[in-house]
Amino acid sequence: MAPSRGPTPTPRKLHKTLANHKGLVHVARYAKGTAKYVLSGGQDRTVRLWNPELGTEIKAYAAHGYEVLSITVAHDNSRFASSGGDRQVFLWDVMTGQTIRRIPGHMGKIFAVEFNEDATVLASGSYDSTVRLWDLRSQNRQPIQTLEEARDAVQTIHVGRTYISTGSVDGHVRTYDLRMGELRTDFLGHPVTAVVPSQDNQTYLATTIDAHVRLMDMSTGKMLNDFQGHTSASYRIRACFGHGEATVICGDEEGKVWAWDLVDAAPLQPNPPPKVHEKVVTWIEHHPIEAGELITASADGTVKVWRT
Repeated sequence: MAPSRGPTPTPRKLHKTLANHKGLVHVARYAKGTAKYVLSGGQDRTVRLWNPELGTEIKAYAAHGYEVLSITVAHDNSRFASSGGDRQVFLWDVMTGQTIRRIPGHMGKIFAVEFNEDATVLASGSYDSTVRLWDLRSQNRQPIQTLEEARDAVQTIHVGRTYISTGSVDGHVRTYDLRMGELRTDFLGHPVTAVVPSQDNQTYLATTIDAHVRLMDMSTGKMLNDFQGHTSASYRIRACFGHGEATVICGDEEGKVWAWDLVDAAPLQPNPPPKVHEKVVTWIEHHPIEAGELITASADGTVKVWRT
């Protein structure tokens, strides 16, 4: 094997453009496991299932009355949940295309939905400043818990094995330790649009709309690194780790995709990167297994599949 030449290159060759959405695409998620499929959601009120290898749409899921802002896929790919302007969470059967359940309870649009590891619990975060936890095995219509600490809209949630992390427009990342019943709060000072933990749960990436992505220590709240250069002032955007967590990748409001070295926070070449979407890149997600693939979603109405 050749000696390591630093981080794996960021996938920048356009493989396919998935262009069936009408209007802004807010989110694009890989399926679980080998991640051969992609689900996207947007302003046109649909969720669409794609084969990114072929660039084809397999199915459209239509039941939302308002825009779709978030999608989460169950561990076995049999179900997914979506949320948005409807103020309720939609739980779907992937094969039939039908909703299994609709969960009301929030007072405002729902920016974030996230399953736990075995999809028995669903967390939802809303414009109403709350996070609600739903037991999907129970027919009880009430949440099992409501987290009310945020003082403004909750834009992002991550559900770990023993904790839940939330990011709010109030500038805080809150980590709820479910075993200990403890809450840790990190104040970042600007609206938090995405929180993405590392695989070892020791650190997390926080995207904020002051055009910074910060690598934070999960247990102390100390900032370990600061990534900048990209344009971000008003939209919810999301940074993620590159393959092997050696890089950080983030789309910006000019339609560019930035990459940085995790350790020294230096922008990787090309710097500045080329414009690859006509409008803001709203979401970015690296393939969970393959080194050479990632997806971007944009306000230009497309999802793009990139390879090395």
